[in-house]
Amino acid sequence: IDDLAEVDYSLNSLPAVSRPFIDLDLKGIVYPAGNYTGPPYVAAPFTIPDQSDSMLYLAFSEYFFQTYSFAYYTAGAFNITIAEEVTYLFSRIFFFLQTCSYFNISTEIFGSIIPEVAEYSVTPYPVMLKLMATEIPIISLEEDSFTVEIQGTMEVFAVLPDSTTQSLFTMNIAANTSIALNIFDQKLMGSLCLNRLQFSLAHSNVGFFEISLLENILSYILQTEVIPSANAKLSKGLPLP
Repeated sequence: IDDLAEVDYSLNSLPAVSRPFIDLDLKGIVYPAGNYTGPPYVAAPFTIPDQSDSMLYLAFSEYFFQTYSFAYYTAGAFNITIAEEVTYLFSRIFFFLQTCSYFNISTEIFGSIIPEVAEYSVTPYPVMLKLMATEIPIISLEEDSFTVEIQGTMEVFAVLPDSTTQSLFTMNIAANTSIALNIFDQKLMGSLCLNRLQFSLAHSNVGFFEISLLENILSYILQTEVIPSANAKLSKGLPLP
């Protein structure tokens, strides 16, 4: 599929040939690249509805997408570090909140949202964000789409002059997304939509604070920057057998 994952479409059994159909039972397992340890799921048998309007019917089970999620989780695809990239994102946010020029995101900017950060870090330092999925994303297959539940954390660091980092606070993240599926050019493609996003304060070195405004800003970032970036990757598609 890419540098992180591979897909196994090998046959589970000999093709079943009957008068109206030829049925192919394919594995449909996604592995982390180079790691062929079986995923922690059990494939449930299923059948394709008896239809004859098309020449080819291709069905994917929930198990297939679960292995996809497991493979990318194992490969670390859901762990993201944002440093310089956050500059533009937050500058874009604050352009709408106040009249100003674009500027680098720093503890000073966070301090304007969270007073506790301003008290903790008087000297402005650049900020780095580390996002990490703490559990394998849960996939639920529905008609024409599927939902993905993601549990994770986001840790915010101050980057000191000697390039070391100092943790400011960590938030728990719970995200519910849906992906609409389609097939084009022999590839399975998807379009991601964020349905719900929740934050809670997990740990803070600056003291307890209300995160409602920060939650709104981060939701905006996800909707306008992260989701389109994810859709750009999903548009490359998953090769079909």
